[in-house]
Amino acid sequence: MIGTFLTRLFFAAVGLFMAAPIVVIAGVSINEKRSLTFPPEGFSLAWYGQIFADDGWRGALTTSVLIALGAATIAVLIALPIAYALWRRVTAIGRAVQLLGVSPFVLPPVITALGALSFWATMGSYGAWYTVVISHAIFFTSLPLVTISLGFQTIDREVTEAARSMGANDRTILTTIVLPMIAPYIVSGFAFAFVLSLNEYIVAYMTVGFTLETVPIKIFNALRYGYTPTMASVSILFVAVAVVVFGFVARFGDLPRLLGAWSNGDGK
Repeated sequence: MIGTFLTRLFFAAVGLFMAAPIVVIAGVSINEKRSLTFPPEGFSLAWYGQIFADDGWRGALTTSVLIALGAATIAVLIALPIAYALWRRVTAIGRAVQLLGVSPFVLPPVITALGALSFWATMGSYGAWYTVVISHAIFFTSLPLVTISLGFQTIDREVTEAARSMGANDRTILTTIVLPMIAPYIVSGFAFAFVLSLNEYIVAYMTVGFTLETVPIKIFNALRYGYTPTMASVSILFVAVAVVVFGFVARFGDLPRLLGAWSNGDGK
């Protein structure tokens, strides 16, 4: 009894410790005065309106969303055929390609960022908008690769064999059986890549520098001219976006399995 109480108390303390920075930032974001003080002095949502009213912040937000959408889409398009090929037939080459797909996210971000910088500088494309989209896509390919691979593992091969025995070819099986069954995992992989691309700074900075401002780069630039609650408002907005996106993943996808939990029969 005492042990259970202490365990719950410990996890509650850890949860409060981890949530404390978000609480402070949320308080700062509604501060009526132009200062980063907590507790807030007064209440105002004007700083949230500033995100959309100010051309600089609105442009950075639009740029970040477009980059994240493009990067997440490309990451899924890269991951899907790799996961499908490995599901159809496991080969040494396939495993090597899978390892390459996971490696950018396993390596420290600065290593990947420096590699992207060297590559795009050599190609003469440093600073172009598409460099950060492609770099983010490669960097976050591992996320949809993992989720889509988990989706393929949930497919009962007897279903596809039954369809094949009734005359369905591989294309029909893929479009009418496989893709609908793994659709939640595809969406989940897209969501993970989208949210992380929104918040990524190092790779974006190394590939486009200050020629193209995403929200993280905009925050860094704004810090040089002083602190404003708008920075806190943008941070809370991004947290809210992540909560909404992952909430939909939890609602329509198999979130415990995506996070590594065993499903019934997996450990048998």
